[in-house]
Amino acid sequence: MKKNGFRAAALCATIGLGMAPGVQASVPAPGGPAGAGASRDLILATTTSLQDSGLLDVLVPRFEASSSYRVKAIAVGSGEALKMGEQGSADVLVVHSPSDEERFMAAGLGKDRKELMSNDFVIVGPPGDPVKVRGLPVADALRSISGGRSVFVSRADASGTDKKEKGLWKKAGLAPVEPWYLETGQGMAETLRIASEKSGYTLTDRGTFLAVKARLDLVVLVEGEADLLNVYHVITVNPERHPDVDIRGAEAFMEFLLSPDTQKAIGEFGRDKFGVPLFKPVLRSPAADMGK
Repeated sequence: MKKNGFRAAALCATIGLGMAPGVQASVPAPGGPAGAGASRDLILATTTSLQDSGLLDVLVPRFEASSSYRVKAIAVGSGEALKMGEQGSADVLVVHSPSDEERFMAAGLGKDRKELMSNDFVIVGPPGDPVKVRGLPVADALRSISGGRSVFVSRADASGTDKKEKGLWKKAGLAPVEPWYLETGQGMAETLRIASEKSGYTLTDRGTFLAVKARLDLVVLVEGEADLLNVYHVITVNPERHPDVDIRGAEAFMEFLLSPDTQKAIGEFGRDKFGVPLFKPVLRSPAADMGK
């Protein structure tokens, strides 16, 4: 039985009361168990890129129409989503921070983890490209940005994108500092908006960038390296650690995401509007045609 009052309190403690960035759905109200035939709440903690790209708005209604569940989606960074799973305040996670996910699973916090889809990270910046990073390898591009003290905008929110960005700076042997290195503590769409306003550079997943680029004065400048591959996994939270977790609903959602029909929908999402899909389903090799 799902204890809605307990889980609502856990959600508020995790994301903060009120207006945490990226929170789209309402927290379930306290109350008794659902009656026969009534919809049950399934709490999904997901990376912001599913929300910002619009993919969540496609997937959730499909799942709800084919099940007895009503999805309560909380869009946060992958680090925060994994924390929600650790605390038992979510049933299922969609995240893209592989090393953190592996630690989550090794600690026995997740029951199952399966690859869902991929896209890639890109470095975007102003069309004039003041420090000339276009087409450079990632490490050289970061060195040019650092050497030129050009504005670089970081999410700084412990998300999968933030972890990737920090890793790329480290791999390049650099430690970015203020005042040219700006931290937003915000999701991807808002970070892109700030980068555009500041005529700065940033790292973004391609899907979110394509979804919001019409409102930005930014272009893709660095892309295509293996280090920029961005893989998403779906994880069910371990009910042995948190008995309140709705494991049946979580497993049903995982099965839905990996079904042929849903994988096909993921593979087509965005093609009509942008000419290319925003994500590649797991049924395709993510490394084979990254960025195409």
